[in-house]
Amino acid sequence: MSGVRIGKGQETRTRILDAAQASVLAKGFGATSIEELIAETGLTKSGFFYHFRDKNELAKALLRRYIAEDERVYDRVFGQARELTDDPLQVLLVGLKLLADLMADLPNGHPGCLVATSCYYERLFDRDVRALNAEAALLWRRRFRAMFEDIATAYRPRGEVPLDELADMISTVLEGAIIMSKALDDPLALERQILALRGLLKAFFVPLPRE
Repeated sequence: MSGVRIGKGQETRTRILDAAQASVLAKGFGATSIEELIAETGLTKSGFFYHFRDKNELAKALLRRYIAEDERVYDRVFGQARELTDDPLQVLLVGLKLLADLMADLPNGHPGCLVATSCYYERLFDRDVRALNAEAALLWRRRFRAMFEDIATAYRPRGEVPLDELADMISTVLEGAIIMSKALDDPLALERQILALRGLLKAFFVPLPRE
């Protein structure tokens, strides 16, 4: 917003988080050291610890920021979909298409998922960090389950699949596709997987007969 300035302390905190996120996604939490981040950001050790008292605090801040950004992306793409259609299935399908387009526009592919990365290294962190991972998974489950509940008012599924499992499948495909794109050095794999999921969901639901 024009005319609003971020305080110097917030700028420094953001700089630390940006450097930490880049390093963690490149080589993991375990290989990212506080000393490296201090050198990268040009801070003194006391300056760093003013913002984050240890690696657990840094991890929590990174996860909260990552989860909030994911939520903003989902709000935006599915909000745009709701502006285009009132049909609950089409809202999901259009939103997934918008999400696929957004992922395709990333110049080097998706940089990686901090939630997945912190799960791999969960033994490094305290229970608060592990709880944040669970919170993210449940947050996304609730979001997509609510969408499937709306879809169930106008469509029936072709098979018996619990709504929680359908909801979790969306996050599972997204997270798995990020890994696949990196394993194959294929930045567009994520886009294709989202579109494949979209096609499966489109075929899975049949309109309810009108009374």
